[in-house]
Amino acid sequence: MKGGIQFDFLVDKVNSTLTIKREFAANRQLVWDCYTKSELLDQWFAPKPLTTKTRVMDFSEGGHWHYAMVEPNGQEYWGRMDYQTIQPIANYTALDGFCDGTGTLNPELPRSKWNVSFADVATHTLVETVVSYASPDALQQVINMGLREGLTSTLERLDELLLILN
Repeated sequence: MKGGIQFDFLVDKVNSTLTIKREFAANRQLVWDCYTKSELLDQWFAPKPLTTKTRVMDFSEGGHWHYAMVEPNGQEYWGRMDYQTIQPIANYTALDGFCDGTGTLNPELPRSKWNVSFADVATHTLVETVVSYASPDALQQVINMGLREGLTSTLERLDELLLILN
């Protein structure tokens, strides 16, 4: 990560939320595209050394993204993001959950609501993601699963992709 780039990871156990603020050295349209187009998501949306593959992508209100994070040995971890609201290059909300290869949600693992906002900061873009969980226990469960470390690695991959695309 470049020096001076903002990265905040704030845990609020009282309200069962995470707030992630991350600045990227790219314009807002490009960062938006990286978050909303499967061909770009597949290049960064997993911590190293995992890769991402999309099974279905319908970035529209009521649509969803069904994807897997894949280990080098081929082990797959499936996820599903159900899009609720979309305000182009400004904000989207979605429900995120762990699922299987068919898209069926796993009731044993927490589902969360994402509110993702994009703003211009000089020549950079600030992405603020507020992730809400049903309970403090659900929030703690994903933290224990390594969410902070995984997210840090994942966002660093987006930095690397933006250097290529910019």
